[in-house]
This record gives sequence, C-alpha cells and structure tokens, in this order.
Amino acid sequence: MTDRNIEVEPIDRPAVEDQEIEIVERKGLGHPDSISDGIAESVSRALAQAYLDRVGKVLHYNTDETQLVAGRADPAFGGGEMIDPIYLLIVGRATKEYEGLTIPTGKIALEAAREYIDEHFPELEFGTDIIVDVKLGEGSGDLKEVFGEEGATVPMANDTSFGVGHAPLTETEQIVLNAERRLNGEFADDDPALGQDVKIMGKREGDSIDITVAAALIDKYVDDRAAYDETVESIREFVREVATEYTDREVTVYVNTADTDGEGEENVYLTTTGTSAEMGDDGSVGRGNRSNGLITPNRSMSMEATSGKNPVNHIGKIYNLLGTQIAESVVAEVDGIRDLRIRLLSQIGRPIDQPHVADAEVVTADGVALSDIEADIAAIIDRELADVTSITERVIDGELSTF
Repeated sequence: MTDRNIEVEPIDRPAVEDQEIEIVERKGLGHPDSISDGIAESVSRALAQAYLDRVGKVLHYNTDETQLVAGRADPAFGGGEMIDPIYLLIVGRATKEYEGLTIPTGKIALEAAREYIDEHFPELEFGTDIIVDVKLGEGSGDLKEVFGEEGATVPMANDTSFGVGHAPLTETEQIVLNAERRLNGEFADDDPALGQDVKIMGKREGDSIDITVAAALIDKYVDDRAAYDETVESIREFVREVATEYTDREVTVYVNTADTDGEGEENVYLTTTGTSAEMGDDGSVGRGNRSNGLITPNRSMSMEATSGKNPVNHIGKIYNLLGTQIAESVVAEVDGIRDLRIRLLSQIGRPIDQPHVADAEVVTADGVALSDIEADIAAIIDRELADVTSITERVIDGELSTF
C-alpha cells in the first residue's frame, strides 16, 4: 500500500442511527435549487464531452454559479397560465479557444440546458415559460489545461479544500432519499398531477419518524379541490408504503401541511408548471442537496457546490463524490461498522490521488474492535484513491449524480 497519509480513528459519538434526534432533508428534482444544480451539471458534462471530442482532453471551465430567478404564474383548478417566465442565468468560465480552434461554449451550454429542461420538465416550455441566458467568461490562461504538467497521469488539485462522505445511510435517510426519487419516478408516471417540485423533510425522534412532504400539483390535471385532496392522500399512502421498506419504526406522513381546510380563502399547493420556481422561489447551485442527494445536519457536510464544477481536478466536486464512494465501499466490504465518516483534504498543486490527509472515523458494532478492521478500511481507502480518475469519467458519462 502506498503512503497516502490515511488515518483511521474512532468517532467519539453514538452512530447517527442511535442518536435521539435526527433531521434529514431532500430537495427534489423540481425545487429551484435542484433545477439550478441539474442544469449546471448538464452544461458541465456537455462542455467536458465537447472538449474531449474536439481537442482530446478536458479544458478549464466551471459552471457552478448558475442562478434561477422565479417567474410569475396564475394557477387554477383545471388549468392556469404563466404570466412572467422563469429566468435562469448560466454563469461561469469556459475555454473558448485552444491552439487556434474556436469552441462554441455558449451554444453548447444553451443546447444542454434545453435538453435537460425538455427531458425533466414537460410542463415548462423552453423560451417562453423559462428563459435561459448564458454568460461564460474566458477560462484563466494558466488553467486552460487542467490536467497538470505535461505527461501527468493524475491531475493536480486546483485548490486546498476538502470533501466528506458517510455510510451507511440511516433508515430516515433512506426513506427521504427514496421517497422523493420514487415520487418523481413511478408515482408521477401513473399520476401526472404530481409536479417535479417535491421536497421531503424527515424527523426521527427516538423510534418515531415524521415525514413531511411538500408536493407541487399541476393545475391542468386537477379539476377541483376534491381531486386535489385525493391526490394528496395518494401521495401520503405512497410515501407510507415506501417507508415500510426501510424501517419497522412508527412512521407518520404529512403532505402539504400549509393547505387550508377550505374555510375562508382557499390555499393549496397548486402550480401551472409543477415547480415553485414559477412563483416566488429563486434558486442557486449549491444551496440544496449535498453530493449524496441529502441535506443531513446530523452529519459533517462540505459547503462546496458540487454541480457544475470541472470534474477533472476540482476538489470541491471530486473529493465529495469520492468520499461518498469510499464510505459506501468500506461499509459494503467490512463487517462490524455502525457509522463511518470519510474526510479527504487536498493541497493545491498536489496530485489528487495523494490527499493531504484521508481520514476515516468509525463507530464499530458491539463486540468489534477497531484494531481488528483498521487495516481493511485503510486498504480500501488506498484502493479507491488510486482509482480517483474514474470519478471524472463517471461524472462526464452521467453515471454519478451530484445532487
């Protein structure tokens, strides 16, 4: 095993699963922050692929400052309309010329954004319901070749920064993550009334789990309040069924708790496009889910925006994705781990497979001594670091989600 400054130590706290209070959140596909993340990452992948196709390597770029400004809509049972469009600004840097070759980065970004919206948001018409603007500055001259020195096989870190990962997911984390994904998958396939903007908050207090769902319904598929209430109840039952796949604890599901009961002025979560971005909710890259798809205040988290960053040497992206992958691999291969946290620290200019420190903090199961599994944990960390460039390939191929 090479000397990669790998440390394995105990965590001086109970496993998250054993803590009295746990809070977990996921902002779904259509949340304004997730829209920003998704478009930024789709543009990132498109630019990386274009560079590979045109010059044979990924050049300097970042698109992780994408911003969304909410529009204005007038939803109504049976169908409303957009009044003012959503505005999305793709901001960043991109290499536009390389060895005499001009690369149409603005066009590539706009096409990627259009494809992403068309694929994921059928109720949003590109160019009318949502306006996308591209402002990509020129890449820094000394960063245009991000792979490092000529002939290098492993990129040099672009920054002194860190990434984190953890495993295994708790029962509450699994419920929150999978309930949103399945609502925006199989449930929405059967019931088009559910919009893509689904946010889920989980709270576990002892052995009691509360799941609160905010689900945007699409007005043209909902004829009246009775149909709205029926869909809300279907969502509640669906999430309750999903939860039983991951826990035997008591689970209570709440859906659209801000709805009024029909007395006085009616207030329901009804949208024209399926996202709150149509009315009042702005969005930014990095303000939502971490790279593992969750927001977890019981866990250590990096504040880095993962989506849109260059996947070749940007540590804010690579080490967060790698930290999660390492944690999952260790837990899958080593028995006796209740809770694992991985922290990877880079140093600018240092090869990304040689972190300044790779730290694993472990809560072992009863009867398992850390000394008995320490060498196995370190060996897996070393193996995954040696293969760090596979993260870049999987990101560009779209195999890894960043939010």
